[in-house]
Amino acid sequence: MAFKVNPYIYQYPDLPMEFKLREAYLDIYFDTVDLRIGKQQIIWGKADGVFITDIVSPKDLSEFLLRDFDEIRMGVTALKADYYVGDNTFEFVWLPTFTPTVFPPEGSIWRPKMPFPVRPTFNYSRSRVTPSLENSEVFGKFSALTSLVDLELMAGYAWDDDPTMHAVKRIDPATHRLVGLTIYPEHHRLTIGGGSFSTTIGPFVLRGEGAYYHGKYFNSNDPRLPESVVKKNYLHYLLGLDYTLWDVHLSGQFIQQRILDYDDYIVQDENTNMGTFLASRDFLNETLNLQLFVYYGFNNNDALIRPKVTYDLADGFEILVGANIFTGTGGWFGQYDNNDMIYTKVKYSF
Repeated sequence: MAFKVNPYIYQYPDLPMEFKLREAYLDIYFDTVDLRIGKQQIIWGKADGVFITDIVSPKDLSEFLLRDFDEIRMGVTALKADYYVGDNTFEFVWLPTFTPTVFPPEGSIWRPKMPFPVRPTFNYSRSRVTPSLENSEVFGKFSALTSLVDLELMAGYAWDDDPTMHAVKRIDPATHRLVGLTIYPEHHRLTIGGGSFSTTIGPFVLRGEGAYYHGKYFNSNDPRLPESVVKKNYLHYLLGLDYTLWDVHLSGQFIQQRILDYDDYIVQDENTNMGTFLASRDFLNETLNLQLFVYYGFNNNDALIRPKVTYDLADGFEILVGANIFTGTGGWFGQYDNNDMIYTKVKYSF
């Protein structure tokens, strides 16, 4: 039996200090079963910098994707059971209450730009998922580690962490023009199935990950839809390749999101394509790390370029200097083209 508490303090010069518990859980060990009860981060999948099957812990996007990923993933109150059979593991997760994605507040430079034809009114009366057994979430994963491949298969019955923006229009009967718009953010149930793998091919590591989302809602411009949303099924997958050259770790990924049974009224593109590139090297007995991570959106020719230098000054004490450079005029990254920054960060872990 073991108990872990992982508090953190997060301080920005112009924001109030955050003091929260990222994790606080109890581990109970048996011969072939481990139980973990309490607030915990649950990390699945093989992807770097994107979430495909890694959907159990919701995301804190209050600073877009700029926090470390162990800070973006929020802890959730959960019961997790791991059952071991040889080199295989069956994992079951139950979340009694739903936790949505955290988005940037009004006025933040990271607030996503949502173009509307008229100034909308937001009504949050439908955004809350009432805590109940019926509204809980369940996930399962099978992991197999063999001499040839590291394989994971997963499934989940969950809520979409990101709300769908239902739009109710008010039309002037005389002019037939749009004069009002009420937005109702609402979370919907999803059934998800997917998996991931990694294997070695000579000096390369090949990684893959994919998920099928059944019943995801998308915004639509179809005038026949009363709330401008349509329900479709959806694929999200990637292929990645890792290689080490002259002590430099290199990694590339191609990621695609595909809406099935697509129609031209849907606001999002049928296929959204993105690539990532990582180059990283350690120096000075692994106390100094130089890293470059790049996201590139093929649909809009936009990018996020993230160089950083990390130095381990002492045990648990880390100093980091980096930059976030956005390029493009539209798209997921290009919308933040005016938000380029250089930053420093001090991190102490104990």
